[in-house]
Amino acid sequence: MKKQSIIKADLYRYKDEVSSFSIFKGLIVPGFRYVYFLRKSSFYSNKTIAGLFYRFMLLVHSYFYGFQINPSTKIGRGLYIGHRGTIIINSKVIIGECCNLSPGVTIGQTNRGAKKGTPVIGSKVWIGTNAVLVGSISIGDNVLIAPNAYVNIDIPANSIVIGNPAKIISKEDPTAGYILSCPEV
Repeated sequence: MKKQSIIKADLYRYKDEVSSFSIFKGLIVPGFRYVYFLRKSSFYSNKTIAGLFYRFMLLVHSYFYGFQINPSTKIGRGLYIGHRGTIIINSKVIIGECCNLSPGVTIGQTNRGAKKGTPVIGSKVWIGTNAVLVGSISIGDNVLIAPNAYVNIDIPANSIVIGNPAKIISKEDPTAGYILSCPEV
């Protein structure tokens, strides 16, 4: 997949008409600005001048916005970060396409026990404010994780997850109205 098409897919999540909304105009939007430098950091090696520049810009924006996402994290196209606020994602996490992250989200690792490891998150997943996802768990496609949910179990596709401990509610198209646009996959 072309590097530029990944960035355009991210931009599409902020503005539906990519053709009329340039990447440079998109950089005024804080969430997209961070995602732009995250993507650029992941495209270039630390051994190049461009790589060092993008890593530096990512570091500056990480401190400014409170986001901690390593460029080596596998994230599908169409990532949307709606607001400033702490977001922490372990570098071993895998995130699918067209996912939304809200402030206070933590997606991390469990270091012992049956669920030792990190989450694998499907496509079209909306993760609400202060939600915590930990351990070697699988989150299906088209899942809405409610604010303040604590998720340490596998979640099937087409579900809503609420509470602590996590309670799963099956629902047809649970992300309707939450994930408003998603580029063609």
